[in-house]
Amino acid sequence: MTTAMGAALRRIQLGNALSAFGNGFTVPYLYVYVAKVRDLGASTAGVVLAMLAVSALVVLPLTGRVIDRRGPLPVAVAGTVSAAIGALGLGLSATEPLVIASAVALGAGIAVIQPALATMIVWCSTTVTRSRAFATQFFLNNLGLGVGGLVGGLLVDETHASSFVRLFAIEAVMFLVLGAAIASVRLPRTPKVEDAVPTDERAKGAWRTLFADRRMVRLCVLGFVLFFACYGQFESGLAAYATKVTRIAPSTLGIALAANTAAIVAAQFVVLKLVERRRRSRVMALVGVIWTVAWIAAGVSGLVHGAQVVATTLLVSTYALFGIGESLLSPTVSPLVADLAPAPLIGQYNSAFALVKQLALAVGPAVGALMVGHGMHVAYIGMLVLCALGITVLSLRLGRMLSPAQDDPHRAAPAIPAARPATADQAATAVEPAVAAV
Repeated sequence: MTTAMGAALRRIQLGNALSAFGNGFTVPYLYVYVAKVRDLGASTAGVVLAMLAVSALVVLPLTGRVIDRRGPLPVAVAGTVSAAIGALGLGLSATEPLVIASAVALGAGIAVIQPALATMIVWCSTTVTRSRAFATQFFLNNLGLGVGGLVGGLLVDETHASSFVRLFAIEAVMFLVLGAAIASVRLPRTPKVEDAVPTDERAKGAWRTLFADRRMVRLCVLGFVLFFACYGQFESGLAAYATKVTRIAPSTLGIALAANTAAIVAAQFVVLKLVERRRRSRVMALVGVIWTVAWIAAGVSGLVHGAQVVATTLLVSTYALFGIGESLLSPTVSPLVADLAPAPLIGQYNSAFALVKQLALAVGPAVGALMVGHGMHVAYIGMLVLCALGITVLSLRLGRMLSPAQDDPHRAAPAIPAARPATADQAATAVEPAVAAV
């Protein structure tokens, strides 16, 4: 049983790493490609970037219901096909309508892939192994993006559109590789757990069930603050603050982002050993403390004019501290979403949390860029310090609402009262015989 689940999980992780590698080829260069290489202007480039987020916001509310009805595998495969079409379309399109349409296909595909893969990982793991599985996925994603970005930088040439066509073609192929990898995973058609695949009647009440779950609602609020205060600032507010207030060279931002990736790659499995037997709520609270220090360092970097080396070191340290915090989150947040979900609604819960992330990534850059652009530097740093402290407070309060099994599955008692609704853990345990049988 364990061997079959492990083989399926390894196949999913490998395909996911390759798709991240392909995505890393194009992410840093999309704006330049649309605005300058295709000569469509900055406004069109902005619309393209916005469409990536908007399309995700449109499809995610529907994705969870489809996953829970049809299973995660066909949804994931459909997402990879859409993403591949969008990536190749971006490379071949030379007009504004085609570029925007391609961005919609790419954004929708990537958005659909995320909760579908998360659900597949849940099905291929147990409560005890789930933290390591999600940590591995996060590690491989960042490694793939980092390596892809470096290799893409060696291949790209702003004076030749053909070099960008090559990058987008590679990205499209990597999405298809992901699709082929997960299509070959033998998941059970009917998991051996009662009502693991819900009927249409039960699926209709999925959102009502989720909103009635106070723990999941609290986790979604926490998730919004987490993503707003970190990922939502990387490419907008924090980058603008670094160049405008700290006055570092734009090229130094590449070093800062590399420090973020290096911190994740270096720390992920060391951190995992330290936290996998700790209470999840306490680990998330620690992230708030680390990010508070990170934002204070960023604020101080803007005050030490005349000591540019010190300012640059502080700014780069901010990105590295974010990476350490991200390493702490990867084995805690996604597994907790799965463990809160009733068995019939694992896809719905994963999709809802992905939707929260997309909302934060849509709001965060707009707020950050607006505040820094209007000279509200102190208010900007102050807001994010408060957000980081809020992460700690929200995490500790959430911990009081969690059961021992949800907050610390390694130390939880194995017995679960029969009267409680089926959880994602029970689904994963019951699925094992079916996985082994295929």
